[in-house]
Parts: sequence; C-alpha cells; structure tokens
Amino acid sequence: MVGVAVRNGGGEEAVDGMSGVPGDYEGRARRRVWGRGGRLCRQQSLSRDLEHAAKETYLLTSLSFKLLGFLGVGYRWMTKLLALGWYAILLMPGFLQVGYYYFFSPQVRRSIVYGDQPRNRLDLHMPKNINGPKPVVAFVTGGAWIIGYKAWGALLGKQLAERDIIVACIDYRNFPQGTISDMVSDASQGIAFICNTIVEYGGDPNRIYLMGQSAGAHIAACALVEQAIKESNGEKISWSLSQIKAYFGLSGGYNLYNLVDHFHNRGLYRSIFLSLMEGEESFKRFSPEVRIHDPMVARAASLLPPITLFHGTADYSIPADASKTFVDTLQNVGAHAELVLFSGKTHTDLFLQDPLRGGKDEMFDHIVSKIHAVDPEALAKDAMAPPRRRMVPEVLLWFARRISPF
Repeated sequence: MVGVAVRNGGGEEAVDGMSGVPGDYEGRARRRVWGRGGRLCRQQSLSRDLEHAAKETYLLTSLSFKLLGFLGVGYRWMTKLLALGWYAILLMPGFLQVGYYYFFSPQVRRSIVYGDQPRNRLDLHMPKNINGPKPVVAFVTGGAWIIGYKAWGALLGKQLAERDIIVACIDYRNFPQGTISDMVSDASQGIAFICNTIVEYGGDPNRIYLMGQSAGAHIAACALVEQAIKESNGEKISWSLSQIKAYFGLSGGYNLYNLVDHFHNRGLYRSIFLSLMEGEESFKRFSPEVRIHDPMVARAASLLPPITLFHGTADYSIPADASKTFVDTLQNVGAHAELVLFSGKTHTDLFLQDPLRGGKDEMFDHIVSKIHAVDPEALAKDAMAPPRRRMVPEVLLWFARRISPF
C-alpha cells in the first residue's frame, strides 16, 4: 500500500501504508533517546556538582586545620574556635541558602582558570538575563591571608547579580602555599584575566570595578599601587588602571607597620605575620599607605582609579583608623579618595550580618549606585527593586554579632 499523509491539527504526519505506524516513529524514538540523554546529562551535572561540593568541603576543612596549626592550640584560640563554631551555627540558615545557590545555581560559573599556579581560579556570578553588556565587579576576598577562598564572595555575588552586575570572585594562594608577593601577583593576574576576557561572558570591559574585603582589600590595594608604579615607569603590563572605573575597599588594612602589634595581640602572632609578609623588610613594599608617601611613587598616584574605603567604627579586627589614614595619604598626593564610616559596625557586620539581614543596606546601596551611576535605566530599576530578602532571623543575628570572634 502506498503511504498517505494524514493531517492532524494542521500538521502533516507521514504514515507507513503497510503497517499504519506513523512515519515519524524514528523521530519519536529519537525524542525518547534524547529524553534519556537529557536525564543522563542532568544526572551527570548533579554528580559533578556533588563532587565539586565534596572537594570544596575538603579544601575548606583542610584550610581550617591549617590555620589552627599556625595559631596553636592555646586557651585563646580554643575559645575563639568555640566562638567561631557557635557563630557559624547561628548563621547557618543563611549559609545553607548561600551554599545551595553557590553549588547548584546555573548563575554561578565556578573555578574558571585564570593562571597556571595553584588556586588560580575564579567564580563568576551572573545576572539571570544577559541582555547587553553588564558592569563587572572583580572581588578579592578576605581570610587573614591564610584561609581566603573565592566562595566567601558568594553572598556578595548573589546579591549584586540580582542588580544586573557580574561578580568575579578571584581565588589566590594562601600562606603557607604562598606569601604576600604571590597573593598580590595572583590577584593582579586575575584582574588581568577579567579585563581581557570578561566580554566573552557578557561583561562590559569599560565598566570594571575592583573590590576587596579585609585581607583581600589589602591585597587588591597592593595590586593597584604596584600597577600604578609599573605604568608610570613604562613597564610592560597585561592590564591597565584605565580599565578600572573605581576601587571599593571594605574593612582593610593598608599599613603593616601599624597592624603587626595589633594582630599579635589578637592572636595572629608576629612570627606568623612576618613569615607571610616576607619579613619586616618587606613591610614598606606591601603597605600601600607607606609606599604612597615615597615621592617617586606619589607621582604614580594620579593613575589610580577613584577609591572609596568602607569601615565600621566598632571593627576590632582591623581598626577604622587603618582606612582613615590611607584616605588621608591618598588625598595628600592628589588621588581621588573618600572614606565612608559606619557607626557601631563590626568587621563582620558590613560583609555578613547586614547582607543576611536583608532589607535596605546603606553600603550595598552606595556601591550599586556608584556602579550604575552612568546608566539611568539601571538606576531607575534600582529605585524600584524590592528590599533584599532576609536570610537569618534577627534574634540569631543578634546573638551571632555578640559571639563573633572577629
């Protein structure tokens, strides 16, 4: 029998005249195979995510024990470790939500390689819709130069991505895997990667912002000053300060001479600090505030992007004076710098408790308004954006703030 065409719902389907079986049997078979393949892909993707989560957990655990190995197991650090454990438990409702987002959200592109050294990886936190070039924040996380890790930027990445901003969290070698010169070199290489390739991920190469928190603020500031010196000397460079629209430093320290005794009294002992900073003879090189005082370096300060430093007045990990004196030094050599102080805020309030609290956040709004300053449409969307969702009940935040070892 000759095959005939049967019209179903306006579409034509070929029919095998011998058997009466629809002629798209192979097509439906392919769809069944594709369905199994789709499930297989999802299973493989889930397996990769779980494997990655296991590796990340192992790494973070080893970093924690490494930190304890350096700090020792005296009374002071036993109490701090106990406080840290309770602090983490109190904030666990938020940490679990951020962790789920980090490991399973399609908006997170983890462990993109930017160099050939260990830990030369970065995470990209992407907005849901890439409907045009997006501004980019290159973020260098903190961690006392010993336990820094790119995943620490997941909360920041998540919340800025909700405002149509790409966040690139740069990982770097920690002590003892590397010392401060390695950390600064890694950060600079990560910034170069972002400047040179972010367009491939939907980022706007003309709207790149640099941000660092705590130790990361120090490392990023060192990278900026080092880059300014290279450019003023006409050295070969892989990225340019002209590509950085602004720098945001959060709760950082910029003068090692002023911090070594403070850290020693808080448990980051002088011997460890000198080792990771490559000895006291290297303090000048890795103290951006001190280095800017040098007349030869001061001339390079004009190349620096606008700098905004944020600090809480109740920060006992790194006193607010660390940011104040650095801003004063920058302003004295003609650099564009401003200081934003938050009364009563601690070292972790600005970066953890306040974002987990949700709602309006003065520092977050300040950063977003700076980034979107040249985009009226984005500013209008920001004005209409709903308050950020609360992740942790207020009572837990209250207790966490008072038990925090930082």
